Amino acid sequence: MKQALQLKIGQHLTMTPQLQQAIRLLQLSTLDLQQEIQEALESNPMLEVTEEEHHDSSEQETPVATSEAGEVVVKTESEETQVADSDWNENIPEELSTDSSWEDTFQTVSTSTSSSSDFSDMSMESNDTSDETLQDHLSWQLNLTPMSDVDQLIATSLIDGIDVDGYLTVTLEAIHEHFLAQDEEQLNSIELDEIEAVLRRIQQFDPPGVAGRNLGECLSIQLQQMPEDTEFRREAIKVVTQYIHLLGSHDYKQLMRKARLKEHQLQQVIELIQTLNPKPGAMITSSQSEYVTPDVLVRKEQGVWHVLLNPEVSPKLRINDGYAGLIKRADSSPDNTYLKNHLQEARWFIKSLHSRNDTLLKVTREIVARQEGFLEHGDEAMRPMVLHDIADAVEMHESTISRVTTQKFMHTPTGIYELKYFFSSHVSTANGGTCSSTAIRALIKKLVAAENPAKPLSDNKIAQLLDDQGINVARRTIAKYRESLSIPPSNERKRLV
Repeated sequence: MKQALQLKIGQHLTMTPQLQQAIRLLQLSTLDLQQEIQEALESNPMLEVTEEEHHDSSEQETPVATSEAGEVVVKTESEETQVADSDWNENIPEELSTDSSWEDTFQTVSTSTSSSSDFSDMSMESNDTSDETLQDHLSWQLNLTPMSDVDQLIATSLIDGIDVDGYLTVTLEAIHEHFLAQDEEQLNSIELDEIEAVLRRIQQFDPPGVAGRNLGECLSIQLQQMPEDTEFRREAIKVVTQYIHLLGSHDYKQLMRKARLKEHQLQQVIELIQTLNPKPGAMITSSQSEYVTPDVLVRKEQGVWHVLLNPEVSPKLRINDGYAGLIKRADSSPDNTYLKNHLQEARWFIKSLHSRNDTLLKVTREIVARQEGFLEHGDEAMRPMVLHDIADAVEMHESTISRVTTQKFMHTPTGIYELKYFFSSHVSTANGGTCSSTAIRALIKKLVAAENPAKPLSDNKIAQLLDDQGINVARRTIAKYRESLSIPPSNERKRLV
């Protein structure tokens, strides 16, 4: 086959490096953005943090109000950002060519590992302290308990088999077989009764109920450690050790018949059991707290909702006047080229940050304007809204709205919400309108909270009650929403009066 050259004409879309940087900053979370700013400060000498005091927050507020005619009115205030510009500006290109990259135009600088003083507090707070585990807590009590060396080894093996909830996950037979396989005569002669006896001693450790092999034994240990004169203590031990499966399935009639208890007695027994802890290990093992920093703040003053950026999310950046003043217009030396490249890179970075903030504010304003009822009255007043609605209102693409609302949080008087929380599907109503799925979940939660515990509402009954309010929801939809709220079915919600 003969080789030949062919000329073809085509079109394709290529994003400039500045646009790629703006898109990347737009989708970053608060923590990732702070890290990105820190890296830019360390690598670019032209960037510095503004040391001046923060302006009054009222200057950045964006009030959102409703006119008398019912139209949403957004009052905006322009924010002017001053960047040091001088006569060197004319020699620096406004944009890079689409087929270029940062490395082709700018000289790369090695990133310093040292942290600036502006972020020293963040680095100090990031030092984690190790929490005490359940095994550490039990081992500490074991060291204070007089035992023989063999019993110490048995107890250590038992403690190693306890999970974070406080339950013994290994069988005594498995531990016994482990010791039988040892070469030492003192260990392979251990009997199963000795392991059982050591387990009883560990079950007396703190927290109460630890080292239980199942839920019934865990609750029984806690009941046995109560004073003997505790009312219905003996009946509760009988219920959790013999009939806990009936208690779990809420089969109260059979439970009363087998345990020989009357209804008021069983009610007292259940109330006593409910005071116990089914996961005693959780009292010791504390999970690491996760903190969320809101990107925008929403508050109401004098009947008007105000939207403003959180000033603590990112520091204000500016061009370093000292380094910028060293640039000479007609000098092509390596040092002068180095400064020019980093000056333009710093300007693009600051411009990308401003673009990110403006887009975030614009999207948040529209969300607040549409979800004013939610901010006033809660979940039940949530309006159905999708990304396309906001995209049309702010004249942006849906992908941009998705990037803006991902891992971005809004602080409201009722709590902190991710921007994604305000988007939900809708269900048709009888009068031709729509109702948000979030509002339907809130109604289901409200109906379940007000139901009769002795006769809880079924999914069909909830669907009928919502239909009476003009909301047409199928039973399977009610079941899906109920499961998303972690609400058990009606047979498991049944309680004694």
